[in-house]
Amino acid sequence: MKEDFVNIITENQGIIHKVCSIYCDNEEDRKDLFQEILAQLWKSYASFRSESKFSTWMYRVALNTAITSFKRGKRQPDRTNLPEGNIQIPDEGYDMETEEQIKHLYKAISKLTGIEKSIILLYLENHPYEEIAEITGITQNYVRVKMNRIKKKLKKLMNVKD
Repeated sequence: MKEDFVNIITENQGIIHKVCSIYCDNEEDRKDLFQEILAQLWKSYASFRSESKFSTWMYRVALNTAITSFKRGKRQPDRTNLPEGNIQIPDEGYDMETEEQIKHLYKAISKLTGIEKSIILLYLENHPYEEIAEITGITQNYVRVKMNRIKKKLKKLMNVKD
């Protein structure tokens, strides 16, 4: 089970990196949140029933963990015991330069509320409204309404000079 978990997380780790980048301003907080999300994924991995795509489930766990952490306002990593030995997730396929290029957008996104951040992140990942609704637990119609409001809000935030 551990090997399967490591393989599937390695393939999909970009999801965790993106969530961490949206919810955390500095590198240390991103690392802490990454570990917290990883712990939550491990804790609930056995309960994944393949009723949805793995990436959908992973987004849901990652976003719920980030939102909970965001609401708490204080980083206190989950102390869930992971299996014997450290789980090493290779940092493959994640380009820090790409993150820098979209920093301006992330800065604007960081000023959004927790649910707004979740919706825009999924939208930027080209998830259809139906899947965004499934991941966030809100209706498709409300996702559409929120997206229109988020787009207007981001336009204002990105036009403001700091």
